Amino acid sequence: MAGAKLFALIAVFFVTSVVSVVTGSTSLITVPLMIGLGIEAHIAVATNMLALTFMSVGGSLPFVGRGIPSRRHLLPGIVLTVIGSGLGALLLLTMPLRALQITIAVAMIAVAAFSLLNGNLGQETHTATLRSRAAEVTGYAATFILAIYGGFFSGGYVTMLTAAFVVFLGMTFLQAVATTKVINVFSSGVATLVFLWRGVVDLRLGVILGITMFLGALLGSRIALLLSAIWLRRIFIAAALCLAVKLLLPLH
Repeated sequence: MAGAKLFALIAVFFVTSVVSVVTGSTSLITVPLMIGLGIEAHIAVATNMLALTFMSVGGSLPFVGRGIPSRRHLLPGIVLTVIGSGLGALLLLTMPLRALQITIAVAMIAVAAFSLLNGNLGQETHTATLRSRAAEVTGYAATFILAIYGGFFSGGYVTMLTAAFVVFLGMTFLQAVATTKVINVFSSGVATLVFLWRGVVDLRLGVILGITMFLGALLGSRIALLLSAIWLRRIFIAAALCLAVKLLLPLH
């Protein structure tokens, strides 16, 4: 790859990783950029997944160091994610991406509206005793279903997972952001292993972009720790609406 194109990728991947620690939806920017620079679509998705693994590790470390991820929900979330992500990666060539994008867009509009109507949502923790069993089961079901999508593309995956954790599992936005970062290590990691097995990863490019995203996510997570719950909520709602618009735009 020419030096100018590689520099452009590094710059965009770094900035995106800083911001997407809170907002998610990294792949909706990085994958189209890679394809636009002449990288074949499946290689772009697979190589991006390797970079996302690095980013998730970098984004997780400051949160884990402060014990912010929800320990109660972390293990079942990881198990469901490993299974779902593996299935998603295997189904990369067969699942109808456009239908999933529209479904996620509609869901994100609903989540944003629900968040706006519930001013305290995601600003304080709701214990399990205050939440119905049905809500918890729905949260875990959403974790599994979203993991399938996250395993074969990932665009909007973390944003939706953050919303599911806040709405159904009662986490604060900060807890949800931290927990999704840890879980996404496993989601993108499992998918990357499948893509490596299939031989569709540009390993050299993936490592370069991965290191870039690792550093960006480290910075982004430290910025997130400085933000108040209100600002995290505002940023998330704005990101959810932008994601919905992006997903509803026609594919070219």
